[in-house]
Amino acid sequence: MVGFLFSAQNRPTILARTPQPANLLLLNGRGDGKDSAGREVPKPPPFKRLAPNPPSWLSREAKAEWRRVVPGLTQLDLVKPEDRATLATYCETWATYVTATRIVQREGVTAVNPDSGRVSMHPAVQVQDKAATQLRQYATHFGLTPAAERHVSKRDDGRSEFEENPFAAGAEAETG
Repeated sequence: MVGFLFSAQNRPTILARTPQPANLLLLNGRGDGKDSAGREVPKPPPFKRLAPNPPSWLSREAKAEWRRVVPGLTQLDLVKPEDRATLATYCETWATYVTATRIVQREGVTAVNPDSGRVSMHPAVQVQDKAATQLRQYATHFGLTPAAERHVSKRDDGRSEFEENPFAAGAEAETG
């Protein structure tokens, strides 16, 4: 994925493509071990594809996110025990985002300085924005963004086209 980042001088800087795991490249590929551009996709190291155990120190919200995403990632062979730290960081970033969002919902997007009376953006808005940015970056690595989900859904893992998306169970609870 190529993107743009705007500097403090409001000049665009081109960001490099984020490398994708071989499984994600193959899911959107042409078949026969080739990516969408027809290039050979090197086989990943032979890691054992098992779900990592969640760290005991995860916050409650992060544990809930872990339970929501890891089963689907495991079903698609996208995680291994060595991904534990990255998954934990993704889940804690989600927890930070949720906490900041709740504060903004409760207290509003602005805050008044008690000394000067000046109104400014609530600090939780900045925390929320930064967490959202980080969340998208981590989510992309695991195929959890809407664009990456398109690639994941093409996996030929024996599921029929009518079987449920492994990520849909958590989405139903959130929308209800």
